Amino acid sequence: MKKLHRFVLLLILSIGICQRIPAKSALVASIPFDIAGSYIIVQARINKTNPLNFIFDTGVRNTIITELHEEDDISLKFSDKKIIQGLGQGNFVSSLKSDSNDITLGKLNLPEKTIYVLEEDIFALSENNGRKINGLLGVDLIQSYVVQIDYARHKINFYDKTLFNPPSDYSYKPLVIENNKMYMNLTLLDINARIRTIKMLIDTGAQLNAWFQTVKTNAAEIPEKRVHARVGQGFSGEIYGYLARIPRICIEHFCITDPIVIFPDSTMISSIMRNSDRDGTIGSELLCRFNVYIDYQGKAIYFKPNRNFNAKFKYNIAGIEIKQSHELSLLYEVTYVWKDSPAEKAGLQAGDLLLEINGNKSFMLNLYEMRGLFQKPSKIPMTLLVERNNELLLLKVEMNDALTIR
Repeated sequence: MKKLHRFVLLLILSIGICQRIPAKSALVASIPFDIAGSYIIVQARINKTNPLNFIFDTGVRNTIITELHEEDDISLKFSDKKIIQGLGQGNFVSSLKSDSNDITLGKLNLPEKTIYVLEEDIFALSENNGRKINGLLGVDLIQSYVVQIDYARHKINFYDKTLFNPPSDYSYKPLVIENNKMYMNLTLLDINARIRTIKMLIDTGAQLNAWFQTVKTNAAEIPEKRVHARVGQGFSGEIYGYLARIPRICIEHFCITDPIVIFPDSTMISSIMRNSDRDGTIGSELLCRFNVYIDYQGKAIYFKPNRNFNAKFKYNIAGIEIKQSHELSLLYEVTYVWKDSPAEKAGLQAGDLLLEINGNKSFMLNLYEMRGLFQKPSKIPMTLLVERNNELLLLKVEMNDALTIR
């Protein structure tokens, strides 16, 4: 009789465990991804052609092809043209629309998907990331599944939503779905020590911690200690704004202290904020500090801090933006120098070729290793050997952190 009681007890416990974690039978597909900076890079086939490389971007609704190369074999039927609007102050970008496409990730087939192809490559994703990238995979890819983004193991796992049981060691927050995009409420401690609830877009394709709207009367105040910079490229042009630290931002009881965030110039975001009640966006540099499950149809998100949670916050101290001139060559060209930055004061100019950094040949470093050196504060100036108009110049860039916490 005692054995029977033990068996029943073990059976009850095993059922309880199964209810607290995702059942293995619920896993539909597991897709590996690479990390470029904090971008998630996945391979996908469109209509069963050769694989293309995409950034997984929950900030866009549909897949967008931004650039194609000679070796890219793809067949699309276009039904319409569409103007795409986004951040930035400039012209809208025109795209060609293609309906009823199959997108395949590993063994997972996602049918009847709309794809847009930009008529002009405004992002130069391949050059700016040092590897071939063809575009953006939108949030429509995850709408029929519960999707885990496992930043620790570099995998996106797709679960059958009818069989999914959220894990007990993850925290829960409700999602707000509007216009096929995902939002959630966070808690902000601003520079005036006020605690506020803020509504933020979830955007895995934004390589930043967060940006906050600067248009409305309830906008968070920008700290006095700040750096003005070119902070990105939107569908409607370049984006400028301020980098600054805020005291704290919290997802439930998980609080991140002194993060570096962005306050875009109001003219850069006024068009998209005009009819929106959101307070800003959280991007991949904050999201990668967690492993998350997204239940789009159930309007829920589950999250747990990972090994990146306490990583230091960095920014481009030097104020140098670079690109890799060719995928197969480690030749780095300066594309932009921030106004009033240490690099501008040192005399660096757009178009300069970086040959050496602190006495080391630049071709020995990859693109993100180079950018990492621009983020590293030092009391000793960074020495750059550059080529400009067939002339070699040795420049010294001060690397004092203007946003340091004293």
